[in-house]
Amino acid sequence: MADASHPSATQEGRHSGVLLSILSTVAFTFAAYLTIGLSLAVLPGFVNTNLGFGAMLAGLAISIQYVATLLSRPHAGRMADAKGPKRTVMTGLMMCAASGGLLLLAALATRVPWLSLCLIFIARLALGCAESCVGTGAIAWGMGQVGHRHTARVISWNGVATYGALAAGAPLGVLLDHHYGFAIIGTVTLLLALAALPLAQLKRATITVTGERASFRTVAARVVPYGIGLALGSIGFGCIATFITLFYAAHGWSNAALALTVFGVVFVGVRFIFARTIPTVGGYRVAMVSLSVEAIGLIVLCLAHTAVMAGMGAAIAGLGFSLVFPALGVEAVHRVPAHSSGSALGVYSVFMDVAMALTGPLGGWVAGGMGYNAIYGFAALAAMASVVLALVLQMQAMKEHAQAQTQQRDVAT
Repeated sequence: MADASHPSATQEGRHSGVLLSILSTVAFTFAAYLTIGLSLAVLPGFVNTNLGFGAMLAGLAISIQYVATLLSRPHAGRMADAKGPKRTVMTGLMMCAASGGLLLLAALATRVPWLSLCLIFIARLALGCAESCVGTGAIAWGMGQVGHRHTARVISWNGVATYGALAAGAPLGVLLDHHYGFAIIGTVTLLLALAALPLAQLKRATITVTGERASFRTVAARVVPYGIGLALGSIGFGCIATFITLFYAAHGWSNAALALTVFGVVFVGVRFIFARTIPTVGGYRVAMVSLSVEAIGLIVLCLAHTAVMAGMGAAIAGLGFSLVFPALGVEAVHRVPAHSSGSALGVYSVFMDVAMALTGPLGGWVAGGMGYNAIYGFAALAAMASVVLALVLQMQAMKEHAQAQTQQRDVAT
């Protein structure tokens, strides 16, 4: 048995401790996004069938959550910086619990459809704010526990928790709704959040970094270019998530869900295996390679004439997109002081929300005039534009680093 004092054993123990700290923090992200996934597949049907409203209101019941997330992310980031990420995560979990309670009331108020719908809308707004608080707070909490040198790992594992929870939550929600009715969705959401709250309370809080905080405008100015790069890279993901089913149907292909599954499996697999390459190779390089691979996958989708070829394109796109968020996110966080990292993450994450919100109407407009294949061609161009932007940002960072070193030498002499 290896001696614990041996350097390799010590290093292995240190890595295990870091991973355990990260996992115990992003577990709250998993809980929050599991509640989001539970209602994704069943809520539109409840609004349409049980309450008798049209498709537009059924769709609005889903999208209103993302509006709340978009508007609340910057505030969640500032809250994590000023009041601490632990308090931010707990606030998000309480909002999750409130959302579950409101969904339960909505299920019990079906005799008054408008009241039930209003309760659903309020529940979705609460859940959108919860997503901002838990998602941003968990990353900031993890970074505070394991140090900024492990930022890439924290962001990567948080992404695994996010997409893993959504993938598990949707079919679980359908199963629960089928056997017990819509009320169980609200009940489980409420119980999950309430179960996570005492665990968050018991977990060690990180010290809130003091110091004069950069203004929100200053933080935003430094992070926005990286957010634009994220948005350009996220367009491909948005097009696959939104239009792949219609794309397959337009060609008369079956098993569109398989393409989404392949994309998700590859996405999570890359996060597991290659997340550590970001601190060793550098965020800019990883981002440029990842975006280039994503563009190749999107081009394959654009040119696809068989379902197999389309599936391969989705897999390659998932392979590329997987590390875009953490790679650019690491470099964005490094552009601001440590006590403003929460605000930076909040601003940065907004751009993915914006990209996802705009992909639907813009992609539909392109498809209406040029067909579904063309959507993925334009998404590939957006990914390549993000590669160019990442290269420009890397060159700028290198120039600033060289200037800083020159100033240090001048001061020393």
